[in-house]
This record gives sequence, structure tokens and C-alpha cells, in this order.
Amino acid sequence: MKKTNNTRTMILAAMFLALAYVLPFLTGQIPQIGAMLCPMHIPVLLCGFICGWPWGLAVGFIAPLLRSLTLGMPPMFPTAVCMAFELAAYGAVSGMLHSILPKKKRSVYISLIIAMLAGRLVWGAAMLICLGIQGSSFGFSAFLAGAVLNAIPGIIVQIVLIPILVIVLEKYRLTTPND
Repeated sequence: MKKTNNTRTMILAAMFLALAYVLPFLTGQIPQIGAMLCPMHIPVLLCGFICGWPWGLAVGFIAPLLRSLTLGMPPMFPTAVCMAFELAAYGAVSGMLHSILPKKKRSVYISLIIAMLAGRLVWGAAMLICLGIQGSSFGFSAFLAGAVLNAIPGIIVQIVLIPILVIVLEKYRLTTPND
């Protein structure tokens, strides 16, 4: 039974990685809109909730780097590197909190919002470090614009869509096999 669960989880994580790879194609025709909707964030957050934090972390870290290496988008440095840490935090925190909080609807929202905040803070720290290495600066206004203001449509989509999907998947017992 455990081997079946591990295989199932690995397949689901691969599916979420594939979704993180292809979803930006749907919004990428208009780069400003694509950046605002944050299409790679959704499968990574779902992976954390459904597959658990280690898989969410791995998928989150790999997705932007894989896209950058194979497609050149996002640009590797600093964008994909910083996104890798940001998305890894999303996947890890959403999965970790979802596994330890009570199995209630509000816990899904709490896990999601904390994961989104943690990921944005990690992105800000990574940008500060990467741009510092380049000799550039990264101030609070740049952080606020990049982490919040430019991403408001994506934040709204995530807050509406992800809890619905997680709650439905839990109802049909399609979530983490070890729960």
C-alpha cells in the first residue's frame, strides 16, 4: 500500500510540475497579464496541499528553473532563481501547515494565506541578495510593487480557486495519501 501511495504522490507531483510548466503559455501571450496572474504559483501551492510539503518544495524550486533552462522564460538571473526560492516556500509552507492544522475549511485558507505571505517574503529576501550581488538595490517600494501590487489579480485567483480545489479534492479523498 505504501509503495502505491508513493507512486501516486510522485505522479501527482509530476503532473503539478507539468502544469507549472505549461500554464504560463496560457497567459504568456500578454506578458504583463501573465506576470500579474502568477500562473506557476497555483500548481505549486496545490502540490504542497495535495502531495505534502517535500513535494511542494521540490516542484516549486524546479519549475521556474526548468522553464528558464528550456524556454528562456523567466530569465534565469535574478528572476528564475528568486522565483525558485519563492515557489519552494509556497509549496513547503502550504503542505506543512495543511498537514499540522485541523482538517477544517478555515485551515485551508490559513495555510494558503501564510504560505503566500512566506513565499513573498522569501522572494523579497532572494531579490535583495541577488540584486545586491549585481550591485543593484532592491528597496521596499520595489518589494511592494513586485510582491503585492503587481500580483493582486493572481492573489485573488489563488485565494478563490485553491481552497475550492483543495476542499473538493479532500471531499473525494484525493489528497495526501498519508492523511
